[in-house]
Amino acid sequence: MSYMDIPARQPIRLHGGGPAFGLPEVSPYTMKTEVQLQIAGLPYIHVRAQPADSPKGQLPFITDDDVTVADSTFIRSYIEQKYGVDLDAALSTEQRAVAWAVERMVENQLGWACAYFRYADDASFANGPARWYDAVPEPQRTELRQALRDKVMANLFAVGITRHGHDEIVLLGARSLRSLSVLLGDKPYLFGGHPTGSDAIAFAQLANILSPYFDNALRRRAEAFHNLVDYVERMMERFYPRFAWRACQKAA
Repeated sequence: MSYMDIPARQPIRLHGGGPAFGLPEVSPYTMKTEVQLQIAGLPYIHVRAQPADSPKGQLPFITDDDVTVADSTFIRSYIEQKYGVDLDAALSTEQRAVAWAVERMVENQLGWACAYFRYADDASFANGPARWYDAVPEPQRTELRQALRDKVMANLFAVGITRHGHDEIVLLGARSLRSLSVLLGDKPYLFGGHPTGSDAIAFAQLANILSPYFDNALRRRAEAFHNLVDYVERMMERFYPRFAWRACQKAA
């Protein structure tokens, strides 16, 4: 079954955080799902939500008629099964295995490194997550900011990333960035001339790292890989054509 065989229906509702910090969507996992919905050719609308609204306590989640699905990986499985699409249709069996390994590297290693620099670095935290509480009066504002930072730092310790030193975390992040750069090479997308499912998360995480709001060691490492910088611009132009990515970078 293809999308064209499906009767007219309400668009999927994608619940995410919305634009912030020079990004069209603050959550890389929501960006991942949004790009995958576009690759699949499925109609959707973006709805702002809070993590507490999700059945799994995290963004994104989707509602499709009377079905709710949380977590970007399971959202992809759902849309592929229900609507008969295959985001990796052009890939060989070996390439599919590489694509899954790339997703796990980006989400379970590079993503944690990005979060470390977002929350452990004072300037990055002040320019980013701390701003969510700007409208809250003092002293609650300071308390909420510190509570958020403590919670995320506890998670980072639990997954192991902050058991390493700063320079070691830079090294780990840089190795993942180099791996992505080598895999991409001079191709438009990770596996050739058309974006696939893994391009969605690679792009989303790289865009978060390259956001001009966060000047840290990981961003500077990413900027050294010119093909990754060009890749983010190419993906942004294709999937977020109305978002002024370059203008945000110049303005920050």
